[in-house]
This record gives sequence, structure tokens and C-alpha cells, in this order.
Amino acid sequence: MAFSAAPVALPIGTDEQFRWLDGILKAIVIMNLLDAVLTLGWIQAGLAEEANAFLRDLAHGNAMGFMLAKIGLVSPGALLLWRYRERPLAIVGAFGAFLIYYLVLLHHLQFSSALVVAG
Repeated sequence: MAFSAAPVALPIGTDEQFRWLDGILKAIVIMNLLDAVLTLGWIQAGLAEEANAFLRDLAHGNAMGFMLAKIGLVSPGALLLWRYRERPLAIVGAFGAFLIYYLVLLHHLQFSSALVVAG
């Protein structure tokens, strides 16, 4: 019995994989918007501060500017990941961004539930 020493390349870029990636990138954009809206709500209620130092001043003083900055940073990033979708690093980046936003939204949910229990 002989074994092949040649590496086996996994195909990147099948239609099914691109459908998944498309959904992941759309979810990132939606989660970004949810994060922005929830963050502004907490800030306006006086219950939280923006954690991102680069966006803190906008979040606390210019809600529209904050929203535009969030959209203006994340949406082109998602498009860039889509453009390079055949590269493994872009796939890793997309799933990493998805995981981060997922955890951020879980944090918002935990904060919301703590307020409901306390109130």
C-alpha cells in the first residue's frame, strides 16, 4: 500500500462556500448597525460609554457622525473581504469579524437582561 506525499488542496470558492460567506458578511454589516444603535441608546440613557477610543468622541457628541463612521468603516471592510473571497486570509478575517460582533451583541444582550432583572 503506497501513500501519496503530495498535499491535497481543499477547494476554496465553491458556490456553496460563497453563499455562506455572503451571508456571513451581510450578518456582519447588520450586527454592526445593531451594535451602533444599541450603543447610542445606552450612551443617551447615561448607562454606558463607547469602548472604542477612536469613536468615543463621536458616540458621545455626534450620533449621526458615529453612525456614519461605523457604516463607513465596516461596510467597505466587508466589501474588501468579499473582493478577496478566494484568499484564505479573507475567509479567516470574515469569520473573525463575525465572531467579534457576535460577542459584542451578546454583551449588549447581557447588559439588557441585567437592566430588566434590576428594574
